[in-house]
Amino acid sequence: MRRSLLLLTAATTALVLTALLVPLTLLTRSHAADRATAEATARAQWVAHALGPVLATTDERETAEQTVESVNGEGLPSTSLILGDGRVIGPRTTGHGSAVTDPVRLARTGRAFTYEPGSGGRLVLVPVQGAKDGTAVVQVTLSERQLYAGTLASWLVLAGIGVGLVLLGLLLADRLGARLVGATRRLARTADRLAAGDLTARAEPEGPPELRLIAGELNRLAARIDELLTAERENAADLAHRLRTPVAALRLDAETLRDPDEAHRIAADVSALERSVDDVIRKARRPLREAPRADLAAVARERTAFWAPLAEDQNRTVHTDTPGSEAPDPVRVPVPVPVPVPVPADELAAALDALIGNVLDHTPHGTDFSLTVRRTPDGRAELTVADEGPGFPDPGAAPDRGTSGAGSTGLGLDIARRTAEEAGGTFTTGPTDPDSPSGSGARVTLAFPLTPPRAHPEGTPSGPPAPTC
Repeated sequence: MRRSLLLLTAATTALVLTALLVPLTLLTRSHAADRATAEATARAQWVAHALGPVLATTDERETAEQTVESVNGEGLPSTSLILGDGRVIGPRTTGHGSAVTDPVRLARTGRAFTYEPGSGGRLVLVPVQGAKDGTAVVQVTLSERQLYAGTLASWLVLAGIGVGLVLLGLLLADRLGARLVGATRRLARTADRLAAGDLTARAEPEGPPELRLIAGELNRLAARIDELLTAERENAADLAHRLRTPVAALRLDAETLRDPDEAHRIAADVSALERSVDDVIRKARRPLREAPRADLAAVARERTAFWAPLAEDQNRTVHTDTPGSEAPDPVRVPVPVPVPVPVPADELAAALDALIGNVLDHTPHGTDFSLTVRRTPDGRAELTVADEGPGFPDPGAAPDRGTSGAGSTGLGLDIARRTAEEAGGTFTTGPTDPDSPSGSGARVTLAFPLTPPRAHPEGTPSGPPAPTC
């Protein structure tokens, strides 16, 4: 836009200056010729007036020669006197031919005039009356250079003025273009921030009235979107309270069933329903003002500590391995190293609770398991939950969502998978020891992209464990 504005201004200014300067240059040329002609005419008339009394006698030729010689000089128009008998006093301008030409014969009739010969230049002829030998003629010859003297300087001045006006126009157009482009780019950056979820972004009304109008409407749109999202989150909160009561009633009804298998099946379905409702409500109420992020290592340590008492009751050993460095003091106390990932802390906690809950629910008591968090060489973060239990029925694939295998609906693994994939990561499963035959344990690995650390990272508050399945 800025370059186009400069090109348009340059083209428009050049056209306007061409339309003005071409007639002006022709006018200066004509003015120079008129000025030179007027000066030559005045010179010829003065010479004719001075030589009139002199030519009335025959013994004043020397005086006439001196008069003519006094008005000739270097750079001056050539002035000559053509006597009535054809003799010439002063420089000749007709070569070797006769000095008495048709214009001279016409001037002898008593007419003073200006004549432009075919060879260029201009002649001024003034008759001298009263000469003894007949009417003499004073002839002043102007060459092309003398006729248009000063024209080149005038043209250079006009060209300089034109160039200056073009440069001034380009400067003004550049400043105007910079203002327009800057205001447009700032407006686009505000729109990008809104598109990224920063609903606090507002555009500063600046620039021409049209851009000010767009900025105002964009601010109104952002405010309206913020209001609608706030209302949506409030409706989601109301929905949460409305759904939890009938779900709790279903759970109580399931516990009153006499058939234990049927009660367990319905309770599992209710738990799956609770998890689905919680997942939908959590996503509906997630704020969009800033990109989600959490410390994967801190969440892993916190959730492991939460489940540790239950694991101890089941005679299990839990091993947690997260990145850490050693402080440069003699005690060498390990210092945790944050592993920031673009996932909300509550979703990470829910995924970990689902994976740990699966281990506790679907492996025999006394089966050890481990949680490992590490940074990969390709700049990603990996969370691995591995156990030494019977492993997956199909080592090559995890149970699908909604399938019942060994009393599992597969919802827990599906939540973990969606948590990784929605953040741009991956979800893989397999045996704990790939080189061992089937039944050598289960391993689930979630990979996440890393995010730049903050100066003051947010904490990862713990909450109640999400229902497992």
